[in-house]
Amino acid sequence: MLNNHVYNLLSQATQEHRSLWRIKDSYKKDAEHCEDCKAFWAKMEKDKEDHVAELEAMIKKHL
Repeated sequence: MLNNHVYNLLSQATQEHRSLWRIKDSYKKDAEHCEDCKAFWAKMEKDKEDHVAELEAMIKKHL
């Protein structure tokens, strides 16, 4: 059984992945006519990718 600490990392990784998928699948397409929003979603996409990578590294360290 996983302790609560590892479960929290896995849970957060799931949330970050879901958020990243929505940004890539919908949000960026919906913002295609607004340069400010496109730039915002591109920045958020990069941030989420960084968060996912960091969480995955931490999870591997604990498993």
